[in-house]
Amino acid sequence: MLEIKFGILGQYFHCPQKGDFEYAAQALVMVDQQGVIAAVLHPQDEQYAYNIESLRASSKLVELTSAQYLMPGMVDLHVHAPQFPQAGKGLDLPLYDWLQDYTFPLEAKFADLDFAKQVYPRLVNSLLANGTTSAVYFATIHAESSLELARECLKQGQRAFVGKVNMDEPTQCPPFYIESSTEQALQQTEQFIQQVIALDGNQQQLVSPVITPRFVPSCTVEMLQGLGQLTQQYQCHVQTHCSESDWARDYSQQHYGKTDVALYHDFGLMTRKTILAHSIFLTPDDCEVIKHTGASIAHCPLSNMYFANAAMQTREILDNDLHCGLGSDIAGAPIPSIFHTCLDAVSHSRVREDGTSTYIAAAERGEAGKRISFIEAYWLATVGGGIAIDAKVGLFQTGYEFDALIIDTDIDDSNIYIVDEMDSAKDKLEKIICLNNRQNIRKVWVKGQQVINK
Repeated sequence: MLEIKFGILGQYFHCPQKGDFEYAAQALVMVDQQGVIAAVLHPQDEQYAYNIESLRASSKLVELTSAQYLMPGMVDLHVHAPQFPQAGKGLDLPLYDWLQDYTFPLEAKFADLDFAKQVYPRLVNSLLANGTTSAVYFATIHAESSLELARECLKQGQRAFVGKVNMDEPTQCPPFYIESSTEQALQQTEQFIQQVIALDGNQQQLVSPVITPRFVPSCTVEMLQGLGQLTQQYQCHVQTHCSESDWARDYSQQHYGKTDVALYHDFGLMTRKTILAHSIFLTPDDCEVIKHTGASIAHCPLSNMYFANAAMQTREILDNDLHCGLGSDIAGAPIPSIFHTCLDAVSHSRVREDGTSTYIAAAERGEAGKRISFIEAYWLATVGGGIAIDAKVGLFQTGYEFDALIIDTDIDDSNIYIVDEMDSAKDKLEKIICLNNRQNIRKVWVKGQQVINK
């Protein structure tokens, strides 16, 4: 019989099916020594009462109050780790100016390992405190500070996918922030992959390497080809930006006569473990390639509003069963919370559906039937993200790893006001998604290990 590490007794929400949710009023979730859910029991189950008393007697039972809710850990599919210090700055600028004035000078500072050691602990703690148990990180072109990010994630217990960024096209990269050579960058990337896998204490691969071409314009053909070979050799995750804006889409068409997705596929970068950030301007052929390979899309709704020049086809992506999750895109969006990203995703779809121009008649202004629900957004943030990172997370089911958090709606500084007589289970879930902040998140676990305790 499996030895139980602890159990949690109380109410929970999760989304076993896309577009729907499950609420359990008084469930017992039992977690084994490996951090995996061993059983989920309900009052009608035969061993329910016995296991509660057994765990309580051995001081292994966490009992929730009526104002507390157990929820799956959130998955952030797109974080620019070095941009954390610029979050909230310059977002009224065009993308080119924002990158040149803020982003590239900041990312260049990570050549200094001591600077990285100042920033990355604050970043990882902030994401964990906001309920992000899994994060997919762009680091910088600097191998050593990128490795430091991986070490920090492992130290704090976050499930993380960390990528050393690759960018070597001199016409598209600032002279102060570019690889010294394509060959050296590829060598450093391979070494980085090996070093992350071999990190002390990473035997269970809680932290994984990600092959990371920044995006098509910033990479030469030689770079994309070399990264594709590493992808096939190491079978690790891939992350990149994909068709994010009119300019990015047009660049690929003008220089190669192909879309971003087609290029990545040609170079061996499109696999089941590929995560494509943004993906605004997808063609029907692109969608077929994404679906055929099993790659995933990271929808970053708020940064798309700032920089993408168009709205993502989230409704169609969900309806066509493409793999998709959510990304905060720090610092292209400033808020380190995937709960907030759920709200942004719904708002993004509503603006697309309703349109914006007051000079066009209401019936013609937007695109009918394109909204998504809060439940769909929450599914993207949990189950959809888990599919993208190829991990069994996001659900309270036997065999899933216990990545979870406790929301407390009854704290002094809470924005959440729940009225049991008026609010259905769906109402409560939507309120939690929309109104919670990091103060409401009292405890966080990753793979059964408690990483936040307030």
